[in-house]
Amino acid sequence: MLAITASLGRWEEFRLHVRAGLTSGGFTRDELKELLMQTAIYAGVPAGNTGFAEAAAVMKEIDAAG
Repeated sequence: MLAITASLGRWEEFRLHVRAGLTSGGFTRDELKELLMQTAIYAGVPAGNTGFAEAAAVMKEIDAAG
């Protein structure tokens, strides 16, 4: 789901699934990084770069919330 939403530029959905996956233990931060590297390779560097930025913002919010 994450790779598809990133590839399509559906950033609202991407953020929602990043938050859900990280807070519920669906995947680790390292797994998310790998997914975004693969997204950059197959869907283009701009999609990967934006995905990293969006994911970082979500992770910052999660960390701030405790």
